[in-house]
Amino acid sequence: ALIDAPEHGMYADLGIGGTRTATTIATYQSATEPPEIVRLDERGRGRRQLSSHARARAAALDLQEAENFWFTNSRGQRVHNMLVRPPAFDPQRKYPLLVLMHGGPFSQWQDAWVLRWNYHLLSAQGYVLLLTNYVGSTSEGEAFAQAIQGDPLKGPADDVNAAADEAIRRYPFIDADRQCAAGASYGGHLANWLQGTTTRYRCLISHAGLVNLEAQWGTSDGSFDREIMAGGPVWEQGEVWREQNPIRLAANFRTPVLVTFGEKDFRVPVNNGLEYWTALQRQRVESKLIVFPEENHWVLSAEDSRYFYKEVQDWLAKYLGKTGSAAHIEKAAAQ
Repeated sequence: ALIDAPEHGMYADLGIGGTRTATTIATYQSATEPPEIVRLDERGRGRRQLSSHARARAAALDLQEAENFWFTNSRGQRVHNMLVRPPAFDPQRKYPLLVLMHGGPFSQWQDAWVLRWNYHLLSAQGYVLLLTNYVGSTSEGEAFAQAIQGDPLKGPADDVNAAADEAIRRYPFIDADRQCAAGASYGGHLANWLQGTTTRYRCLISHAGLVNLEAQWGTSDGSFDREIMAGGPVWEQGEVWREQNPIRLAANFRTPVLVTFGEKDFRVPVNNGLEYWTALQRQRVESKLIVFPEENHWVLSAEDSRYFYKEVQDWLAKYLGKTGSAAHIEKAAAQ
């Protein structure tokens, strides 16, 4: 039988067992609740929590729920977004906007507990988070996901910028003069594309982001996927290879950027980071490069993850300021 989706949050890791009566076990999580094991009744209309590893600690924090909104992009497509407010939120104040871009691209932001870009660690300094499921995401069906073919960077980036405009229009507590964009993997690709195509952001953060499509084709473990996305091999020099390659826009690089890589990354090898760094230094763009010797495509170890988040928070504070209370920042970091 199908399982009904919960009103908030999501189920994952479903398992069905039992000798006489089928029992469905799953994990449940949301943007404010870390994953816990639950038992579902028929069709998932109700659940009983079976574990409680982190729920109590999370409940002690001021974790704001994610709010959904949609808009129609310039191509007539419906685009889903989530907005996360900072702790101790005051609607009468103005808050900087941090735009987060997910990886994939065939994935999506969800009402879930995320570790790679934890919503609450990032909002704790007093930022409003915008999470956009740009064209190519899995949020609006197969056609929407496949629409990225032949337009791997410009179309998604246009959605990201349009989403920021829409959020500023809808929510008067967003400070339009203080915006930053950040992403990892495909989100890092988009951050590097934004570097060459707009100056609207005060700063950028790019983890495991390609800067040279051709170098990525020759060194990544995903070369075939890149050919599909670009409409052919690199030597044919089709439109995507010529016009959607961030390094070709290096003359436009202006925005301060934090660049991070794992030295053991085979998906987006560190040569992309070194090439990006060289271009940034050549253009005298304020920038910082951090390479984690023992990490791969993800920053996984606890020690490196803490260091990564500290560098990210320091970079954001430098260009957006800190509007959150010190108590909330320290409490979130301690958890």
